[in-house]
Amino acid sequence: MTATKAPTERPAKQGAVRRPGDRIFAGSAKGSGIFILVVLAGVAAFLISEAIPALTAPAEDIPGGEGLASYIGPLVLGTLLAAVIALVVATPLAVGIALFVTYYAPRRIAAALGYVIDLLAAIPSVVYGFWGLAVMAPALVPFHEWAAEHLSWLPFFAGPTSASGRTMLTVGLVLGVMILPIISAIAREVFSQAPALHREAALALGATRWEMIRMAVLPYGKSGVIAGAMLGLGRALGETMAVAIILSGGAGATVNLISSSNPSTIASNIALRFPEATGVGVNTLIASGLVLFVITLAVNMLARWIVNRRADFSGAN
Repeated sequence: MTATKAPTERPAKQGAVRRPGDRIFAGSAKGSGIFILVVLAGVAAFLISEAIPALTAPAEDIPGGEGLASYIGPLVLGTLLAAVIALVVATPLAVGIALFVTYYAPRRIAAALGYVIDLLAAIPSVVYGFWGLAVMAPALVPFHEWAAEHLSWLPFFAGPTSASGRTMLTVGLVLGVMILPIISAIAREVFSQAPALHREAALALGATRWEMIRMAVLPYGKSGVIAGAMLGLGRALGETMAVAIILSGGAGATVNLISSSNPSTIASNIALRFPEATGVGVNTLIASGLVLFVITLAVNMLARWIVNRRADFSGAN
């Protein structure tokens, strides 16, 4: 009786054969990523090279005659102040809108409301500026007067109030409306992707809808909301036309939100001063742009880091 020969095993494939379309797509994606990095490096190199004359110039040659730090410092304060006000106002509203659209509103109303909120991002910043100047600023004058009378012990409402309403508070509120659709859109996407089994388990255990949201949805979407808020903050930091139209800036460093003397923002100051700037004045404006570039880059890197923290999460869907 002859022994049967065991079948020989085929050698395992070292790797799947990549089709030409896959190689083209992978190469184009990689090239696009490298191109973005090259452009970013080119912008940084340009800003640094053009800012060097302002960094090395004597203090008396800088506009204002007090040095580069004294010139840029109030602008950085105004930029951060307006952006933080916008963030504080927009984030709770965006989270509430996202929760209502995702878990409370009927499907037809939710879809229509989502489209309306998203359309806010398509309105030009010039329109927001004129709306803030013509509508928001006069409407806030009574609040400015009330705050100066009852909250003057706070440095933010020390007064005297602006008769026109063109204040840092008005700018912050307008910027809050502008970044609202950004934060709301990201929050809606994150909340809608909360694990279904977690939500159903909470409801099966007798939780109310709000308790289910608090225990299953908000913990899952917390990092996404923070990342969306950081992206909205980056948008508010770089806003130009709306701030330039509303704010009558030019004052020194102050945190008074209701006075007519307000520090300008970096972006609006560049837009207003650049056409008439010459010599070292141009380099000074570019140096302030370099500072804004660094701040915006840091904010976006922080947002990306927060998003990547949730990359390993695997919830049951």
